[in-house]
Amino acid sequence: MDKSDEQRAFEKKALRKRLIEQRLSLPNRLQRADLLQQVLRIWLIGRPDTMIGAYWPIKGEFDPLPALHRWKEDGELIDQPQPRMIGLPVVDKVHKSMAFHAWYPGCPMEEDAYGIPKPKDTEVIVPTLLFVACVGYAAGGYRLGYGGGFYDRMLARLNPRPFTVGLGYATDFLPDFEPEPHDMALDAILNDHGVVWPV
Repeated sequence: MDKSDEQRAFEKKALRKRLIEQRLSLPNRLQRADLLQQVLRIWLIGRPDTMIGAYWPIKGEFDPLPALHRWKEDGELIDQPQPRMIGLPVVDKVHKSMAFHAWYPGCPMEEDAYGIPKPKDTEVIVPTLLFVACVGYAAGGYRLGYGGGFYDRMLARLNPRPFTVGLGYATDFLPDFEPEPHDMALDAILNDHGVVWPV
């Protein structure tokens, strides 16, 4: 018997809540974060991208910004025709859309409609590489997010589509996750053990 949309939505909401609580109470979250910083820095070596989209960490998410700032600084040491830039999402709650604005340490910030810090009055960038936080993730590159659908809608309209990479901890893996038709698979997933997708 097929589950109703309502039942599926209820189960996903409960799963998100459980995973976020689990992540917030991880006794070794800082050690896991250090390992994932190393994995991310190594993974970035040799990537041709100069525009990377990321996120401001909330609810115990892994913080990619230290590794990305290091990547940006490393780019300044090599002779590169285009400077490396990092962008953070700016959500338009009314139109349910999202764009990326340039971020750098110390840039002016303000809270968005959801209370998440965002760059204030910095230029819009179009990332060719996009890091997204995973509440949970599954085989095939599927990600469980917060349910707002902002990333899926943005990726559906971006052309060319950026290379998408999920970031999470090994504890966020969901062996029984069933993606829905609107779920878009990520190109790669990294956790504190290394690259877990593609395998």
